[in-house]
Amino acid sequence: MCGICGIAIPEGFNKDVDAATLVRMRDSLTHRGPDDGGVYIDRVVGLGHRRLSIVDLAGGHQPMSNEDGSVWITYNGEVYNHRDLRPSLEERGHVYQTNCDTETIIHLYEEHGPRAVDQLRGMFAFAIWDQTRRRLVLARDRLGIKPLYYTLSDDGVICFASEIKALIEARAVRAELNYDALADYAANRSTSGEETLFRGVKRLLPGHTLVWTDGRIEIERYWDVSFAKPSERLTDDQYVDEFSELFRESVKLRLMADVPLGMFLSGGIDSSAIVAVMSEMVAEPIKTFSVAFEEREANELNYARMVARAFGTDHHEVIVSPQQFFDALPSLVYQEDEPIAHSSSIPLYFVSKLASEHVKVVLTGEGADELLAGYGKYRKTVFNLALGRRYHDVVPASMRRAVERAILKLNGSSRIRRKLSRTFLCLSPEIEDIYFDNFSVFSRAMQQRLFTAEARDRMTERDPYRAPLSLIEESDSEDLLDQLLAADLKTYLHELLMKQDQMSMAASIESRVPFLDHKLVEFAAHLPINMKLRGLTTKYILRKSMAGRLPKEILTRRKMGFPVPVGSWLRGQFSHVVDEYVLNSRALERGIFNAGFVRELVARHRAGENHSERLWALINFEIWQRRFLDGEALLRSNEFIRCARTETDKFVTTSVA
Repeated sequence: MCGICGIAIPEGFNKDVDAATLVRMRDSLTHRGPDDGGVYIDRVVGLGHRRLSIVDLAGGHQPMSNEDGSVWITYNGEVYNHRDLRPSLEERGHVYQTNCDTETIIHLYEEHGPRAVDQLRGMFAFAIWDQTRRRLVLARDRLGIKPLYYTLSDDGVICFASEIKALIEARAVRAELNYDALADYAANRSTSGEETLFRGVKRLLPGHTLVWTDGRIEIERYWDVSFAKPSERLTDDQYVDEFSELFRESVKLRLMADVPLGMFLSGGIDSSAIVAVMSEMVAEPIKTFSVAFEEREANELNYARMVARAFGTDHHEVIVSPQQFFDALPSLVYQEDEPIAHSSSIPLYFVSKLASEHVKVVLTGEGADELLAGYGKYRKTVFNLALGRRYHDVVPASMRRAVERAILKLNGSSRIRRKLSRTFLCLSPEIEDIYFDNFSVFSRAMQQRLFTAEARDRMTERDPYRAPLSLIEESDSEDLLDQLLAADLKTYLHELLMKQDQMSMAASIESRVPFLDHKLVEFAAHLPINMKLRGLTTKYILRKSMAGRLPKEILTRRKMGFPVPVGSWLRGQFSHVVDEYVLNSRALERGIFNAGFVRELVARHRAGENHSERLWALINFEIWQRRFLDGEALLRSNEFIRCARTETDKFVTTSVA
């Protein structure tokens, strides 16, 4: 796992790549690759690389070239099938100097050009400079496991990097707010398409390549997942057998490493299933790592310990205090480049830090929920839309309004009101209301009150659901559930993967995601709906494949996600965090949010209503503005890690026999 960056300047620009700028970009990514660093400059093109050594520790220095130096690469990721691809490349005359996967990408490019990506199985983001053709090729893996951002100036200069901070370090772009991304961020926790919160910074979308030639770019999608159903239907047992084999193969591929590796174990079915399969493939006890808070409702360690005992893992745990949580927040916003979408990112950093003391690679269960309909929102949406349409067809409008008024008259902190107000009894049977607004942070109606008139005037894009709605419309499935999964695989999952990448890389470890092997993803997309969601049972095929292999309590437990008690903290001993980042005049006078609405939101939360996700979004947005847009002094990665050393003193480490 590594950090990559680079610059390309059109011919005739009367300017060459500045070596000092390239080195600054590269070294802003040192946390992604503390083991080695390199640069390559070909006058108008520069490539930078920071390396975390995982495979072929001695021979994998980058940037790396082919035999005659005509093709150069800087690469972040792992290609798990590189050993299978190597023999045919050698038969065609390609000579390898190392045993690492980087060379395989170079030689595939020599044979197939940008379409080399079609043969890669793994996670990757890379840049190739083709000296002969004078073109730069950027590519990103199919699901977007590895990040890649870029800027393109009006005169054709392109800068790219694994993290946005490197682009700012190069002064390729000014740190300015992208108002067109605000509605998307406010509703969905993060931006959904190629736009970021930084004006002028775009992300290369998953499954895409970008070819830059003398100032002009061409972007092409090389992979997409189809949800169309094959004409031949298998039996349930046949589906389970094929899923189990693909899952087993995916886990086995991700054990490829020349360094110690372990597993993030939450105690949920996803991570537990990976541990179960791993235990059949390794001789030594698996090193597993778990994180929790002291609060009972946010502590799943009993389930993680149950799995650790069942498979005899070498188990380690960390308890994060609320003080540690909030102390780490500003520096982790810097690590993530954008506001932290999910509060679970913070404990993920701490467990990554713990794991880094024992291993350099971890496997994680990310992706199973989007693949196999694991979230309750899918089941609730299908149910609400079906019943809602019948309800609106049969029940007179006057009676529907009376029912809605009766529900909304209930106490605002009432559990019954919270549940009923999010059903077809109070919402119109349209996907924008039942699904998007219902599970958003700030719905469209709330955004009308949240943003000032001045901010709305600067937002040329005000539809927060434009990207996911277009993905639903483009889906080749007629089934609502598959359409929702198709959209989430390219939007919501992307943010989760960036959380996973950036928090683990902040601790200088690599994370791998077996559920997102593209062959497994393609198989799961073709599955009948009832193999994913059967009645009230989510991830049905995974539960069937793990029956008899995982403890019954793990197979049947209710999904918790990763609970973080932010709401109670912000209502109690850490209410000063809200005062500083939400109610402070510095935040309110930016002219983005309506002060009256924000104060009302805080008051309602403190009175007992739950607005924790909304306050979390506002807190993180203000921290992000202070650190990036206002240019406040930033801790470099190594300085933050050095400061965090004192936090590890409180880690609770347990070995389970």
